[in-house]
Order: sequence, then structure tokens, then C-alpha cells
Amino acid sequence: MTLDDLRVFVAVCRAGSLSAVARELACTQSAVSQHVKRLERESGVSLLERQPRGVVPTAAGRILYDAAAEGIAGLDLALRRLADLVNGESASVRIATGATTVRHFMAEAIVSFRRQYPKVSLEFQTEASGRRCFDALLSSNLDLAWITIGAPVRGIEQRPAVALPWVLAVRAGDPLASRPRIEASDLADIRLVRLPPNSTSGGRLDAAFAELGVRLGSDTSVADWDTALLLAELGLGHAVVPAVPGLGESGQGGPLRLVPIPALPPLSVGWAVRRWDALPPLARAFADTVTRSCAKRATSARGPVRL
Repeated sequence: MTLDDLRVFVAVCRAGSLSAVARELACTQSAVSQHVKRLERESGVSLLERQPRGVVPTAAGRILYDAAAEGIAGLDLALRRLADLVNGESASVRIATGATTVRHFMAEAIVSFRRQYPKVSLEFQTEASGRRCFDALLSSNLDLAWITIGAPVRGIEQRPAVALPWVLAVRAGDPLASRPRIEASDLADIRLVRLPPNSTSGGRLDAAFAELGVRLGSDTSVADWDTALLLAELGLGHAVVPAVPGLGESGQGGPLRLVPIPALPPLSVGWAVRRWDALPPLARAFADTVTRSCAKRATSARGPVRL
């Protein structure tokens, strides 16, 4: 039984597919299977169960997966910290982010961090969802992930950085555009550009609407906040989006208005790590720089904003 066997087994459990792991590792499916078979010989039990669309761990496999995933994550973190001790300020910080995270939350902080640590390499890995960010943290040597704060996840610590109020994006000239604020009752008859219901932010928004008793119509859905804003600007519907830092800094006189919705609870975003107290010093410094920048730039959403 080798560390490579365990790494491959953990990857197969996460992917649910031998072939997907083979493609990721640039090897044959047979080579991946040999790693798993070696573990099964050593443990004396079956670890994977084949299904029509891939594989899933057996009861014994889940026991090994939980222990191996946690152990490998801790070992990778220790190796990174040892590398930082050797390399000093020429080390790297690895961050998982969403598609628009860097532009909205990190641009100013990256410039500030680069001035302070000119030799440090910043490596960004784009992931499609918070769940994928968690998986990337647990399965690789990433330091940080920027996420929408959600339910607890085993092996992950979440730390809020900024709370974002929600705003309604409408075209100038819309009856709601001149309002100083939007009440829950104002949303009843609008056509909404929907965020993905399986995303953390989309799920939070749907839950808040349900609690307020608001039922919305929708014939358009998008994968991210920026696309929702664009479709609202094009007149294809209204969009409810979080007031991300800098959203109201584009000047006045544009075709879009952002009107606060105080009835909706703010959306909390921030960092996910495996263990905050074991985070390498440079990664912690980057996280702190981004958090300070967001706190400084977050809009207060006190009235209509023109874009």
C-alpha cells in the first residue's frame, strides 16, 4: 500500500469514475484500477462498487476514503509549510475562485499584496461552484478558496469576510428604478433572471423569497451574477444580485439601476481552508489583504445606484 495508491483511490471516490481519474492523471484506466486493487489486496475487502454510470465506495471504502482524504490533506499542508520555510518569500499562494471572483473581490488586494511580496507567486484555479472549491481544497495542495459561506463541510473551515446586501437590477425607466428601496411586495409580479438553484447564493436567495412568501416568475436562468446584470441591462428581466464591492463605481448615467432590497438577509462570502491555524503565513497574509480590501470597498446600498 503506497501513498500514490491512496491518492488515486481518493480521486476515484470523488470523481465516481476510473476513466475520469485516468484522464486527469494522463495514464490508462488499467493503471488506475491497479492502485485500487492493491489497496483491496492489502485491506482484504472490496472498496469500490461498480454502477451503470461509474463507481461508488462500499461501506469499507467510505471508511478508508474518510481517513485517507483527511490524512493526505494534512500531509500536503505540512509539505507546503516546509516548502515555505525553505523558500521564504519566493514561495507561492494557491487559491480556488469562482469565474468572476478575482475581478469583483481581489483586484485591488492583488496589487497591494504584490507590492508587499514581489517574489511570491499567486496561482488561481477557477472552479464552477462552491462544492467544486471544497473538493479542490481537499484533493490538492491549494491554500484557500473564495466561497459563498454555507452549511458546514467536513474537513473545511469557513471564515466570512464581507456581508453583501441584495439589490434589484432594473433598466432606467422601469417603474421600480426610481424607488429608494424595494419591498418584498414589489417583487411579486416581476420576471426574474434566476441564479442557479443548486448554487449556494441561488439557494439562499430562494430560501429568503420563500420565507417572505414571495413567489416569482422566471423564464431565464444564468450561471453567474455578471450575466444576470447583463440580461437585466438588455431588458430581458429583473435580476436580484448581491452588491459586490465596486458594483456602483462605474459612474452615473448608464442604463441600469441597482435598488436595495433591505428585506433580504445579506449574503456572506469569504474564505474556506482546511485548517486556518495551519495556513502558511503567506496565504494568511493574502487572505487578510483581500478581507481588508473588501471591507473597504463594499458598497452600503443605501439608495439607487446607476450603472
